[in-house]
Amino acid sequence: MPRIAVLCGTGMSEFATALSSNGVSLSDCMIAESPWGEVPLSMVKMERGEVVIIDRHYSNSNSRTPPHSINHRANVHAAISSHPDMVVSVNSVGSIRSDLKPGMVTVAGDVLDLSIRPWTFHDDNAIHADRTSIFSKEASNTCSKAISTVQDTSPKGIVVAQCVGPQFESPAEIDALERLGADVVGMTLGPESRLISEKMLPYVCLPCCSNWAAGRTPGDPAAEISHHEVDAIASGMRNVVALCITSLLDELQ
Repeated sequence: MPRIAVLCGTGMSEFATALSSNGVSLSDCMIAESPWGEVPLSMVKMERGEVVIIDRHYSNSNSRTPPHSINHRANVHAAISSHPDMVVSVNSVGSIRSDLKPGMVTVAGDVLDLSIRPWTFHDDNAIHADRTSIFSKEASNTCSKAISTVQDTSPKGIVVAQCVGPQFESPAEIDALERLGADVVGMTLGPESRLISEKMLPYVCLPCCSNWAAGRTPGDPAAEISHHEVDAIASGMRNVVALCITSLLDELQ
């Protein structure tokens, strides 16, 4: 039976419920142990396969772990330890392009990560993982086809810029990222993509446009970004993401 590990965050805290129309049964929360700490995960069992869900922002308190404090090594280790056939990152992003409107699910094609903090599983030995083709072309095409059945457009090949947060970016930073080739900007994909590249598993990313990037709101470049609004818009894309996951499971049969 195929299995997919999903790393998700903003707006996806109830992601398992989005799979309910597919006749699923949600198991009790389990704990995955790693050298970097424990990670809670949920297993969703379906007729077509299994989905392991990891909330990258989980916390032992009532608060949510901010993006700059996420234990990415623990999260990715937990995902890999579930022995998936594929890993999927679902990332809330700000749109830089005018045609990528908030509420749209897209498919990533590359990552622009120039942040200075290194992320690796190999602190004591130089392991140089290849990142020429970060995401699976076949899996990305499957997701794009699924998205096209429920969205007017299904943008793929999206370049996701990595910023560390927790603050949103400034308009000048967005302008610079656009000139470097970015289509959207987020705070979590860079570390995950680096770590997963060291494990050489099939990988796909679904950037979910949850807001306009700073200075890019049509007609109101001075519009502020509200995280509450971002979370609400992101949560509205759960069903589209669920459709991508079930389509991937069908392809893995």
